[in-house]
Amino acid sequence: MQRAALFGSGRDAQMAAGDLGELLVPYMPTIRVPKSGDRVYKTECAFSYECPDSEGGLYVCMNTFLGFGREHVERHYRKTGQCVYMHLKRHVIEKVPGASGGALPKRRNAMLFLDLETNGDLNNDDVEYEDEAKLVIFPDHYEIPLPNIEELPALVTIACDAVLSSKSPYRKQDPDSWEEELQVSKHAKTLVQIDNGVRIPPSGWKCSKCDLRENLWLNLTDGSVLCGKWFFDGSGGNGHALEHYKEMGYPLAVKLGTITPDGADIYSFDEEEAVLDPHIAKHLAHFGIDMLQMHVTENGLRDNNIKPRVSEWEVIQESGVKLKPMYGPGYTGMKNLGNSCYLSAVLQAIFSIPEFQRAYVGNLPRIFDYSPLDPTQDFNTQMAKLGHGLLSGQYSKPPMKSELIEQVMKEEHKPQHNGISPRMFKAFVSKGHPEFSSNRQQDAQEFFLHLINLVERNRIGSENPSDVFRFLVEERTQCCQSRKVRYTERVDYLMQLPVAMEAATNKDELIAYELKRREAEAARRPPPELVRAKIPFSACLQAFSEPENVEDFWSSALQAKSAGVKTSRFASFPEYLVVQIKKFTFGLDWIPQKLDVSVDMPDLLDINHLRATGLQPGEEELPDIAPPIIIPDDPKAPDMDESSVMQLAEMGFPLEACRKAVYYTGNMGAEVAFNWIIAHMEEPDFAEPLAIPGYGGVASAGAAGLGAIGLDNQPPEEMVALITSMGFQRNVAIQALKATNNNLEHALDWIFSHPEPEEESGSASDVMDMENNANANILAEAGSEGPRIKDGSGRYELFGFISHMGTSTMSGHYVSHLKKEGRWVIYNDLKVCASERPPRDLGYIYFYRRIPS
Repeated sequence: MQRAALFGSGRDAQMAAGDLGELLVPYMPTIRVPKSGDRVYKTECAFSYECPDSEGGLYVCMNTFLGFGREHVERHYRKTGQCVYMHLKRHVIEKVPGASGGALPKRRNAMLFLDLETNGDLNNDDVEYEDEAKLVIFPDHYEIPLPNIEELPALVTIACDAVLSSKSPYRKQDPDSWEEELQVSKHAKTLVQIDNGVRIPPSGWKCSKCDLRENLWLNLTDGSVLCGKWFFDGSGGNGHALEHYKEMGYPLAVKLGTITPDGADIYSFDEEEAVLDPHIAKHLAHFGIDMLQMHVTENGLRDNNIKPRVSEWEVIQESGVKLKPMYGPGYTGMKNLGNSCYLSAVLQAIFSIPEFQRAYVGNLPRIFDYSPLDPTQDFNTQMAKLGHGLLSGQYSKPPMKSELIEQVMKEEHKPQHNGISPRMFKAFVSKGHPEFSSNRQQDAQEFFLHLINLVERNRIGSENPSDVFRFLVEERTQCCQSRKVRYTERVDYLMQLPVAMEAATNKDELIAYELKRREAEAARRPPPELVRAKIPFSACLQAFSEPENVEDFWSSALQAKSAGVKTSRFASFPEYLVVQIKKFTFGLDWIPQKLDVSVDMPDLLDINHLRATGLQPGEEELPDIAPPIIIPDDPKAPDMDESSVMQLAEMGFPLEACRKAVYYTGNMGAEVAFNWIIAHMEEPDFAEPLAIPGYGGVASAGAAGLGAIGLDNQPPEEMVALITSMGFQRNVAIQALKATNNNLEHALDWIFSHPEPEEESGSASDVMDMENNANANILAEAGSEGPRIKDGSGRYELFGFISHMGTSTMSGHYVSHLKKEGRWVIYNDLKVCASERPPRDLGYIYFYRRIPS
């Protein structure tokens, strides 16, 4: 049926209004008023990145409160039978020059989208906004303009008002949550700055009313540098910044030491909360601070005197070079949600791989058709949505010729409203994760493994794109006293290369720089020009292949603890090799630090010499005897140094991981337990409850009288699911977990060392998908029981890398460089440009693809 409008004008409209209540009667049972806890998605489509700013606007279901773009609302109607939707549309109208008289733009129905995200500046002097809302009844598309309080039934009016005034669904309700969604300050646009000649130096700051040199805040109106108060950010202060506001009324201040090219910590005394300032670069420039030149130094200060050619921030972001913007499919940027650049950098690299493109974008219609009723809570739907957003080109369109001419005439370059916001994706993939669900900066390597874990658990039929990363590592452990060996295999997804600092080729320059740096720090002068350690890649590869000591090694040959060494080799080579340069370490104060080094990563990589060889002639295997389990006489939970547990937990580690660390290090203190955490934090069961041989269940605070574990007890279903997602049979997963006391890592080792009898093994062809293996063979340990491995040659070509700027994973910024269509492209949040000088030597994570034999 053709789309019809319910209301015309004049008398016809009045007649129609009288029938309005009768028209809505059949649909009243499907119209709900949002309750506390309901999430109203009025800013973004569940299947695409359409929003009220888009040409077709956004349709919000009045029953589920999910949002849908014009091309997806029909699917939801057919699937659910829901007929009533609220259509939201924001119109952007160019102003006639001089028409506004310099006043702020008028906005019709301004309260309708009070909490609506927008790509534009609502106070833009060149355009004004008109917001429109209406109810639409499917399938005939009858439209009822809003507000329409007098004619609508009371329930409908209340429901519409609740939807329109609802807050963002991504704002957490828990007051103790780490995550906080910052809002733009009402003072940002109209902030008055006094021209008093104040210039802020790059270091040596001190409160102008006391001697404090920490927790200092720069008032953005008069340039006063004053100390903060303890309750605001957790550090000490005398509250002089707040006193200054009460005396002068100057509302905004920025915390010194937090200014980077990506932003800064800003507080509004008037609004009494942390805020955003879209004009912060201009406000800082008033006091002589250039944001683009700012970077972190070791003492926490920021300095803008580093020369561009050596500054990590400038080199990696290719600042100072005119970069050509890229548009179209595969050249779509991602909005930074506040320290979400780690997520964007990883996803840009992931979706440049054909297997991921085929799995999610190629299967997009099927994924969308079979998505659950709430697609915002389905991993595959959100991956398909994000992949389509990045690869379709729909959100990466070049500016029109008229816009280019206007920019040249005004001598300014306004960012285009291109790119996508991964807010819905981030909310889902980080749900329940203490780190990724926060707004703090994270380690891109940890997020990569987290994402692969989600892919493994949510495979689409027999298709699993993460197969391209999976490989087997052969670990050879040798007892130094008996010289006997044990060979085991484990699954991994990336190669971690240590930084061989001792192999630096410019040691003399480094020593001289360190002396000058210490002298400058003591005299509180700007540091000297940075000298970065130059490390040969061959030295890092050599360090990877060298034997390492095994702590607390128990020799089955000696039936006692002994010295042991371990070497690692590739039992298979993956289709795509991910290489992490282990730049991050810990200082004496246990704060994560980064090694600022340059590694000459090769474009072509050959690691065939690292192929595993297995048991060699003349080698004797260690007996397959497990160490004795010591069961205490007193069947109660073990003693636990709770003070050490809490000390570790306060650092942000999961409580159960802290308990395990203290238990397995024999209550020897928080420092020793911390080392255990660092060595084991990448294990899948890192945060799972402590399971002790000889006790049932777990050892937790207050636990007592725990019985012994019986072999008939069923292992946790999530562990079984994780192992079966790797390609193993369910019965094998259960047997392995029972045999290893539900230890996931040991269960995998057990599977490799206990193959099932041949007659019980399925044919490899029953479980292998051979579609995408033109250049490799899929191997399987013991038929269908082994993980899916795409083995082949160990020769690779570099096609992408992720770089980190900053001093630790807790701060800084990530960008990615990817090679597309024969040229390098830089992806820096929303900015996507052709790269002129890709900094291959400063990367953190590198992506290689196999070269066909």
